[in-house]
Amino acid sequence: MPTLPWTVPNKPPQGAEVHVFASRFETRTRWGALKFFARTPAVWRQVSKAPGAYGATLRAAPLRRTFWTLSAWESPAALKNFARSGTHAPTARGLGPQMRDAKFVSWTVTAEDLPLDWAEALRRL
Repeated sequence: MPTLPWTVPNKPPQGAEVHVFASRFETRTRWGALKFFARTPAVWRQVSKAPGAYGATLRAAPLRRTFWTLSAWESPAALKNFARSGTHAPTARGLGPQMRDAKFVSWTVTAEDLPLDWAEALRRL
């Protein structure tokens, strides 16, 4: 299963509250999984430069048509700004019809808890 390593675009201040977001996507078909996989690099480049992003990683099981994201943000507003801008916005809209299932969870941690642990994210999802 390919996993993109934890990428740290911005370092949070020590002791800062960090907003965590995790998602799980399952596509309807393998074609949908291929489309998701093909669009990942552009969105990954966007998150690596996003204001307020403290880190992100992605796991993929393309043959199972399933993808997981895990990211840390300065605030819910920083995440919302990322999701509604750049490459992510049209990619999310375009892939919507390909999705069979999607789940999202969020919680908070402190800056010292970074990088995030996949086990905790998968338990919550």
